Amino acid sequence: MGLISKTVTYSPAYTIVLTYECFNRCSYCNFRTELGASPWLTLEDAETQLKSLQNTGVIEILVLSGEVHPESPQREFWFRRIYDICELALSSGFLPHTNVGPLSFTEMKQLKAVNVSMGLMVEQVTPRLLQSVHRFAPSKVPEVRLQQLAWAGELQIPFTTGLLLGIGETMVERQETLAAIAQIHQRWHHIQEVILQPYSPGQKESWANSPFSTEDLVEVVAFARQILPPEITLQIPPNLVQDSSYLIACLNAGARDLGGIGPRDEVNPDYPHPVDIDLAKILKEAGWNLAPRLPVYPQYDGWLPSHLQRAVKKVRKSLSLAQGAEKSDTSLPLE
Repeated sequence: MGLISKTVTYSPAYTIVLTYECFNRCSYCNFRTELGASPWLTLEDAETQLKSLQNTGVIEILVLSGEVHPESPQREFWFRRIYDICELALSSGFLPHTNVGPLSFTEMKQLKAVNVSMGLMVEQVTPRLLQSVHRFAPSKVPEVRLQQLAWAGELQIPFTTGLLLGIGETMVERQETLAAIAQIHQRWHHIQEVILQPYSPGQKESWANSPFSTEDLVEVVAFARQILPPEITLQIPPNLVQDSSYLIACLNAGARDLGGIGPRDEVNPDYPHPVDIDLAKILKEAGWNLAPRLPVYPQYDGWLPSHLQRAVKKVRKSLSLAQGAEKSDTSLPLE
């Protein structure tokens, strides 16, 4: 066998959660807690977490939070804390990527100053789910989610979105969701990645349905690759595709990224992330090379404010030097 030529990427990431409290009650959720059930993260605790990550290879700080109602008296404090955590991550040498639910246009514009990219899952655009799994989730109205994608494009924010698969939608509705994402991207050209996340039951949820079929996931990857523009990268979470043969099948069908890999998947806490070294070995045996990446793709660097461009340039240089040193230390060719 010749040298490995096929590459799949991942982001060496760590997740900081401001609060697990959320005014939505999605019946499949394994993330949220009741309002008032747990203290919100302080800046001091965030700083402690960030200090522990120095020299660990982490690049991305994924800032997550349960959603606070837009009219809540806590909204302003919540948003300010998110902003300050991102600013703290930047000053510590990391690159923030925020995903905290729908934001106002003004909030998105402000967060652009301290994030190299942002994200929000569309999940599914069918309104039928508002009568089932999203019955008590006001912010899961499809128009609200799609508005975020449009605003991100208007603000030139490199963006990640995605589908949650197996929550009651049909195959046709999945295609409609992908088509809606493609239509918005074709206007603004700002969507870096689309995540195809299979529903995976957990211990905290109330729904407890059957997991989404890995065979069906391969099929969704294939038709997503046909529907979405080629410059949008398809992402699948390796901890939710635990059979390596299906993981490879998804890559062969068109997936090219494995998302953020870190100590804990906060959204799916029952499914630990694989260790990147072990994952690299599995992929190598199938002819794939696993490579780290930044949370912003190179073609979007010019969209960032100048201070973020400088931060990204510094990290890209460090990553390039590290990869060069790794290659020079390899005594045997890849087979």
